[in-house]
Amino acid sequence: MSTPPAPQPPSGQGPEPHHPGLPSSPPVWGAPAYGYPVAPGYAYGYPVAPGFSGFAVASLLVGLLCLPPLGIVFGVIALVRTAGGRERGRALAVVGLTVSTAMTGVLVLGVVPRLGGYLDRAAVAIASQRPEGRPVDSRALGVGDCFNVEGGDLFGADPRPYRIACEEVHDAEVTFAGALPLAGAPEDSALDRAARDRCWMAEDDYVRDTWALPADVQMIYYGPSEEDWRDGYERLLCVLGTPDGEHRGSLRVREDLTPEQTALTNTLNTVDRARLGSPDPEVENALAEYREWAGRVETELGREARLLAEPVEPAASAAAAAQLKAVEASRAHWRRAARATGAKEFRVAWDAARAPLDPETEKALRGAFGLATTVPEWLSDYVEGSGPDGGGGPSSESI
Repeated sequence: MSTPPAPQPPSGQGPEPHHPGLPSSPPVWGAPAYGYPVAPGYAYGYPVAPGFSGFAVASLLVGLLCLPPLGIVFGVIALVRTAGGRERGRALAVVGLTVSTAMTGVLVLGVVPRLGGYLDRAAVAIASQRPEGRPVDSRALGVGDCFNVEGGDLFGADPRPYRIACEEVHDAEVTFAGALPLAGAPEDSALDRAARDRCWMAEDDYVRDTWALPADVQMIYYGPSEEDWRDGYERLLCVLGTPDGEHRGSLRVREDLTPEQTALTNTLNTVDRARLGSPDPEVENALAEYREWAGRVETELGREARLLAEPVEPAASAAAAAQLKAVEASRAHWRRAARATGAKEFRVAWDAARAPLDPETEKALRGAFGLATTVPEWLSDYVEGSGPDGGGGPSSESI
């Protein structure tokens, strides 16, 4: 086979310089220049490396930074495309798939349980109707304000109040709104006790005739969260609420109480607060505190005795005399408790001090003065208690 003659350059030009092994002009589609075959997959006679898989990079980045499940998808695609050497980056695809799978597991374990709680609360919110009233910040509530909460849940972590006129049906009524009475932190037991005592005092001042409270009314108090406390917010909110029912009308002090009725209710409420103010530890671990407490109770009973010894209306004289006798008997035992030298002696004196103060005697006294005569359940439980750390008290909840 003869070699075809080489093409001649145009007239007036010399031959173009030629480098052995390289074409002298850009390749064109069709037959290779000068009749030399070109191997598939090569250009100009040099191999071309496969490209790097962008899905491998995307799998790692997406898995780490935003959507791990999408990173799994990108990782699988990268593995398929890097199979057989068609694209580079198989090792990175494996790393991206592994990281995305691990992050997806963390996401599922950390978010799904919370998501279930969110869904439950959302279902409750959807099922419940919006309360009557105008939504306000809890910090805007003041003494005498009545309000509703969503679903009537006064024990929620952060119930949103809807202020409403007390003449309308409502869930709760504010008896105190102000600074906490002691320094400390929300988790301190002493501070919690001081807050409870302050709310009991506010309840007594607000209602006066506490035996007139409906049986389903509870004293509830809201303190600041730890975050609010760190931000300097130390507000205490005391309310009287009906978590298991509805109430219409204010529970505020009766405006028709006479001076004699007011003096009696103030004294009786003060004695109740003193009797219910026992220390938190066991007697064996805090005898000095219990003796001090017994001294306070004896002092308040002395004030009640002096009030009962004053002249009263003839219709109330017999009831006042009976209550005075019970108070003096109980007071003597409290005096013994305040001087006790051991826990056993203290408990014996306390049991003896409880017995004379029969709720029925106080019921007769209150009736003679025109006050409510329904014995509260907490007082019956207190009288039937089995020691200074076994009695009851007004129903209360801390939020």
